[in-house]
Amino acid sequence: MSVTITVSDQLSDSKQQVVDAGTTAAALFGYNPSVVAARVNGNLVDVVVKLRDGDVVEAVSADSPDGLNVIRHSCAHVAAQAVQTLFAEAKLGIGPPITDGFYYDFDVPTPFTPQDYQAIEKAMGRIVKEKQRFIRRVVTDEEARAELAAEPYKLELIGLKGASEATEGASVEVGAGELTIYDNVRRDGSVAWKDLCRGPHVPDTSFLKAYAVTRSSAAYWRGDQANAQLQRLYGTAWPTKEDLAAYQHRLAEAARRDHRKLGVELDLFSFPEELGAGLPVFHPKGGVIKRVMEDYVRDAHIKAGFQYVGTPHISKEGLFHTSGHLPYYADGMFPPMDDDGQNYYLKAMNCPMHNLIFASRGRSYRELPLRFFEFGTVYRNEKSGVLQGLTRVRMITQDDSHSYVMAQDAAEEVKHLLAFITNLLEDFGLDDYYLELSTRDGEGAKSTKFIGTEEQWEKATAVLEQVGRDSGLTLVPDPGGAAYYGPKISVQAKDAIGRTWQMSTIQYDFNQPARFGLTYTGPDGHPAEPVMIHSAKFGSIERFIGVLTEHYAGAFPAWLAPVQVQCIPVAEEYEGYLGEVAAKLRAADVRVEVDYSDDRFGKKIRNAQTQKVPFMLIVGEADAAAGAVSFRYRDGSQNNGVPIEDAIAEIVAATRPPRR
Repeated sequence: MSVTITVSDQLSDSKQQVVDAGTTAAALFGYNPSVVAARVNGNLVDVVVKLRDGDVVEAVSADSPDGLNVIRHSCAHVAAQAVQTLFAEAKLGIGPPITDGFYYDFDVPTPFTPQDYQAIEKAMGRIVKEKQRFIRRVVTDEEARAELAAEPYKLELIGLKGASEATEGASVEVGAGELTIYDNVRRDGSVAWKDLCRGPHVPDTSFLKAYAVTRSSAAYWRGDQANAQLQRLYGTAWPTKEDLAAYQHRLAEAARRDHRKLGVELDLFSFPEELGAGLPVFHPKGGVIKRVMEDYVRDAHIKAGFQYVGTPHISKEGLFHTSGHLPYYADGMFPPMDDDGQNYYLKAMNCPMHNLIFASRGRSYRELPLRFFEFGTVYRNEKSGVLQGLTRVRMITQDDSHSYVMAQDAAEEVKHLLAFITNLLEDFGLDDYYLELSTRDGEGAKSTKFIGTEEQWEKATAVLEQVGRDSGLTLVPDPGGAAYYGPKISVQAKDAIGRTWQMSTIQYDFNQPARFGLTYTGPDGHPAEPVMIHSAKFGSIERFIGVLTEHYAGAFPAWLAPVQVQCIPVAEEYEGYLGEVAAKLRAADVRVEVDYSDDRFGKKIRNAQTQKVPFMLIVGEADAAAGAVSFRYRDGSQNNGVPIEDAIAEIVAATRPPRR
């Protein structure tokens, strides 16, 4: 007996094939070791699945996104088996694949140590060598409870079947359909280990070629602080050892670029314990970068038609009830301060106050689009566990702007803002980016956090989507990621080592104008409600500085560098000469220092290199006699005997901000 299937995989030239009944996807693709799973009729399945008449089959390769997830989830199972082999008392939590790897949560008496990581990796190696097969079994709820009676967290997951979205990572184990258990089966047929899981998995453990245990951390069961604190073991897995080595190299490069380390080395910023977590202070050199960024974006906003405004850091709580942030955003705000029975809140956003400026007098359609902008410092009550240097702080300085437009002009305003943002990113050297469209979640646990009608959401989303597509940029959907008051476009930029960062945002708000009763007099003489569009070009100045520091590894472009020129005399008698050169550079708005220290000449050069100064000007006897200087550039190259005026012209040209 035979069956006819359709093959849509690139590994085969055929579109339709006739195969024997009972043929598996693995056999169909010739037991290709690079095929780790299959997609049959759109569903991701194990390659051992038997094909049926009419099936549409596609191979899932190890290096595809789905293939990587299958490898990583299979590695999570192997890691969990290894842990329970070494630590018999360990109880299993959840083990999903994640970006670049996997994790698995365990209830263990003591936290894992680096020595444990090594032991776990060795135990994983033994399991991989055993070539254990991943065998899927369908079980009833009662059977699953009987088999996993010693695993309390698994028993809880069984009870979540059909509502797994309530727990991060639970969807890999339980869903709305049937329950399945995967057995790890040795060559002799004995079951080495089992886990509640939806799959799919690689055919056997020998497919796991390259993996490593990387770290561990504390994690609350199901993400709830009221639950038990577990140990989360992280690992990474890749199709080949070369891929693993490349990833580890990227990690090492990321560590070299870590802005927290560079912030100390370059004397840019710090996080004094006396202030509290997530509250940075900028030192003079970091203050230069911050000021240059602020000058750039302030000028750019004014040229783009924005009006500069200012608002206070606190407000009576009623303002945030009007805006809808209370209660929708209450968890992100610091607790209120009591002033004779009146609650005040530190602001977590600037938009409500900009609405008050709009409402301060009558407005006409002739004024629209009306654009307000400020450097507004807001305060977010971030959990201490998620704080991450400058990229996740509790004090956020936003280049925050709000455009008030007629509804028919909303698309044009979004287009205007998107062009502003992409020009800014390119000026700062972040020229590899794409767009993400965040929309509301119509179903599930998050659906109640959104306000407004379905028609309003559809119209607003359509505007952003059309502008995003017309831009020619890649537009990636982000269902459920919208703010409570409307959808948004965020610009996702890649840094020098390929990591993606969310930077600028544009948000369409049809809720706050109604809540604040904002109106303008329309062309027909009747009051009309504006559309409000939020945008932040840097997003957060602190975060942007952190990203830039890592993107450039601290070697900022000359126009942004805290010190643009370091003057280094070969001997003390040339200090006066270089002092005069430095004065001319300062008169040309160049940031310059002269090294008057007692360090040896070679040490002065090394100091300037360590500080990643773009230009070093060196003067010795020959330079002084010729009225010249010698350049030493950041890359180590040199240009000797350059006349002073020519040197100043070169430096001025190289240090001018873009688009001025």
